[in-house]
Amino acid sequence: MTRVKTVLSGIRATGKLHLGNYLGALVRFARMSTDPQYRCLFFVADLHTLTTLKDGEAIKANLPAIILDYLAAGIDLSNSAIYAQSHVPQVTELMWYLNCLTMVPDVLNEGAYKAKVVQDPTNNNVGLLTYPILMAADILGPRAHLVPVGKDQKAHLELAAGLAR
Repeated sequence: MTRVKTVLSGIRATGKLHLGNYLGALVRFARMSTDPQYRCLFFVADLHTLTTLKDGEAIKANLPAIILDYLAAGIDLSNSAIYAQSHVPQVTELMWYLNCLTMVPDVLNEGAYKAKVVQDPTNNNVGLLTYPILMAADILGPRAHLVPVGKDQKAHLELAAGLAR
């Protein structure tokens, strides 16, 4: 008997989705959503977006369009759920517990954090530092088996795996 695997992935709500989002993520999301071996959870990462886009109203306004883009790409809702990250309060609650288990040097040494600070030194906020811990909460809450993300997120996945252990 084959166990159904939970797939989890999201896209930040920084604005309208583009061809790169479609080719890099949405095509894969749609394909996985039609495969009965997967239970798919796709979200709009509006909390992650706050690390770089501070306009809450803009983020809120982007949510419906991004969800419509998910649907237009062909995500099958009979086997999937699409949601806004901020609408699941357990994510931020779990993040707090994970924050208390994570050592500061583990996140200070994250390459993505350092790159973001170099890219915009005026935006060196704690959200950037704890971004991988929020990502770990996204993953560990629903006990995701597969997390299709870009190569830039590999270290975040390793941190999540360490926290899971």
